[in-house]
Amino acid sequence: MKKINIAPCFLFIVLTAFAFGCHQEEKKDISDLVSTVKEQYAPDKRVALFDIQWSGDTLAGETNLPVALKALETKLDSAGIEFVNAVTLLPDADLDGRTHAVVTISVANIRSAPKHSAELATQATMGTPVNVLKQEGSWYLIQTPDHYISWVDAAGIELMDDAELAKWENAQKVIFTGLLGYVYEDESEASMVSDLTAGNLLEKLGESNSHYEVALPDGRSGYINKSTAAPFIDWVASRSLTDDNLISTAKNMMGVPYLWGGTSIKGVDCSGFTKTIYFLNGQVIPRDASQQVNEGELVDTDKDWDNLRVGDLLFFGRKATEDRPERIVHVGMWIGNNSFIHSRGRVRISSFDPSSPNFDEYELGRYLRTKRIRQVPSENIVSVDKVLN
Repeated sequence: MKKINIAPCFLFIVLTAFAFGCHQEEKKDISDLVSTVKEQYAPDKRVALFDIQWSGDTLAGETNLPVALKALETKLDSAGIEFVNAVTLLPDADLDGRTHAVVTISVANIRSAPKHSAELATQATMGTPVNVLKQEGSWYLIQTPDHYISWVDAAGIELMDDAELAKWENAQKVIFTGLLGYVYEDESEASMVSDLTAGNLLEKLGESNSHYEVALPDGRSGYINKSTAAPFIDWVASRSLTDDNLISTAKNMMGVPYLWGGTSIKGVDCSGFTKTIYFLNGQVIPRDASQQVNEGELVDTDKDWDNLRVGDLLFFGRKATEDRPERIVHVGMWIGNNSFIHSRGRVRISSFDPSSPNFDEYELGRYLRTKRIRQVPSENIVSVDKVLN
């Protein structure tokens, strides 16, 4: 019988397994480093992009956070890990410096993926400046002034470089103050150039007794009736978060249909509604209810409605248990008299008074807390003129 020496084979298997185990352990350590940096700099993927993976000896992926990428590189260097950096730092160099854009239509639909069938993530109105991160086909990945990162069709924006954006920002502007309206070809108002919604911003070219001559961000021009517009500087100066202003703005949107991702007069979801109320009164607040709940000061958790003031935001959802975390799913704005206004199905008024015809037992049952963001300083809440002009 032939004798087989298994020692070399056994040794090879052991060494291979050891090397594989070390490789897996190193891969896990690197993944942990990536996760640590992501948690520190980009915990919310809606407003920060940090999509980085480790493959072989290479860091791959993309991010729009140079500080976060540098922090990861430092951690890898400190750990003595050699690597090839193949991460794409956005904005993409292929944009050739045109890393800005301005919304050119009354309401741009901004989606979660680069296709029209994708979920509506948010909206932006005409005149809103955005940062452009990259292009995919006829779609652009953009970041809005409230930091939301999603995709917009090229037809909804005008790409600009630094100089072109500065020219737009420095131009004299008017803001559309009606709810819905039009830019017309001439003062006869017989033919339309574009529709308009509340908050749309246009360049002022001239004026007559009855109309402003305006230019859209993409160069189209026309006329809007002065009764539905105001110089942007004057409008900003007139904005004040008074009880009357907040209530009037909210009630002007009564009956507007619910639209998931909507933030305009054409349709709003719950947080898009509260965002629009504050926007039309001069403040840009975070986009989603789960972001808005992190702002301001806590006012109530015990259904003590006497503590609430007009403009306070009420949050609803699922309470935390041992098995699952709290989940914020809805938001409305307090308008006094035991009532709040919100978008559920349509913009409506609900009451916590059992004797009221608007009594809303459903929302009362899932009420979580109330926060006050009005006149409470926050780096995430800025005046409209700082982002639109």
